[in-house]
Amino acid sequence: MATQQIITLVLIGLAAGILSGLIGVGGGVIMVPALAFFMHFSQHQAQGTSLGVLTLPVAALAFYKYYTECQKMGTPIDIAVILMLACGFAIGGYLGSSMAVKIDKELLKKIFGTIMLYTAFKLFGWDLLIIRWVKSLF
Repeated sequence: MATQQIITLVLIGLAAGILSGLIGVGGGVIMVPALAFFMHFSQHQAQGTSLGVLTLPVAALAFYKYYTECQKMGTPIDIAVILMLACGFAIGGYLGSSMAVKIDKELLKKIFGTIMLYTAFKLFGWDLLIIRWVKSLF
């Protein structure tokens, strides 16, 4: 692997890791588009690689930090909730990946982009502005 590719991959991982630890996102939001754009990965490759990165060692370190800090703040993380979510997440991840590998890469990119756009609209509150605007028309 070329030095430039190694540096690019490390920087993508660093950005995704920082955002993941900071606000709980990184894999899908940073890593998938960055791998597709900078490394020319297919949508399937980028999504699969992102999931591979988020395996136990990476998630465990970030979780441990949150767990210890939340304990100190008196707002502990509930392990039972994690286990229930993890069960659903594991099954959903398997089902979702089973569907994704059957979808054309261009359609998968559009689905991914639509979800990212929808998320941005919700986070910026633009959905409420649009709803108010539409209501004002009637």
